[in-house]
Amino acid sequence: MRKTVTVYTDGACSGNPGPGGWGAILMYGSHKKELSGGEAQTTNNRMELTGVIAALEALKEPCVVELYSDSKYVIDGLGKGWAKGWRARGWVKSDKKPALNPDLWGKLLDLCEKHTVNLHWVKGHAENEFNNRCDQLAVAESQKYK
Repeated sequence: MRKTVTVYTDGACSGNPGPGGWGAILMYGSHKKELSGGEAQTTNNRMELTGVIAALEALKEPCVVELYSDSKYVIDGLGKGWAKGWRARGWVKSDKKPALNPDLWGKLLDLCEKHTVNLHWVKGHAENEFNNRCDQLAVAESQKYK
């Protein structure tokens, strides 16, 4: 029986591209772990993806993951099968343009094969305390590069 872990993630970027950060919260039972990081020159979407990747990489065994994100890019890319299609076509989108961030999408797809990931979109900057905390972590990381 796999453990069920609740994960919240968020990414932030000051300018797009520009200095960016990501934040993640992992919760299992009474345990809660916060993770964050950033880059000097990146995009918001790269930070959104990196937050999810870092959270999934932090899990020491295959888990059921309830993933909450305010990023339609991440939720739709996984949930609607876009990223799997991009990979199957050699990182080319259906409109024949190159898919962005294939390095990160590839990592994320591999992690989603290890874990069972259930996707939940949440409204950003609203009443969700964990999404708001992830945003605080991401913004704080992005400000380290200013």
